[in-house]
Amino acid sequence: MTRWEPNARGRLQLAALELYSERGYDQTTVSEIAKHAGLTERTYFRYFADKREVLFFGTGMLQERLVQGIIAAPEGKPPLDMVGASLEAAAEPVEEIRDFSRRRQAIVAANPELQERELSKLAALTAALTDALRGRGLADPAARLTAEAGMAVFKVAYQRWVDEADDSGETLAQLIRQSLAELKTVAAAG
Repeated sequence: MTRWEPNARGRLQLAALELYSERGYDQTTVSEIAKHAGLTERTYFRYFADKREVLFFGTGMLQERLVQGIIAAPEGKPPLDMVGASLEAAAEPVEEIRDFSRRRQAIVAANPELQERELSKLAALTAALTDALRGRGLADPAARLTAEAGMAVFKVAYQRWVDEADDSGETLAQLIRQSLAELKTVAAAG
């Protein structure tokens, strides 16, 4: 084994996904993931803090894109529309990994420990959106409500996107747009 393998992170992610799918999350060790990827356990920990984190890599990049989308939004744009545009922009790189996302979501849905980690990551994204909205001058509780509503839109759209039964061919960005429109309709009817 060479010391610096190309695309080690991606190989580790795919190995973990395969092993978690075959054996289950609880029955798979970091050592087995590394071996399956043709790497060492030490290399694994160079990229991921624990065996859960291999499924959540990219959250930091997603958060950065969401925040940048809020910062870059034109003046005078309604806050919920800022969040919607930010979510659509952040969805772009996720579009490229739909099969991975589907498989990942099935693993997360089957494991309470991973569900807890996902909720924690979503809470961090919501907090970052809230702070970005405050930075644009939106006061509380409106900033928090808008961020929470935006993340609810994202969660609903993402679940529809990874759900193979809803294989309409629509992009994640399109589903985000639809979900946001549905939220606005429900809010207006109330």
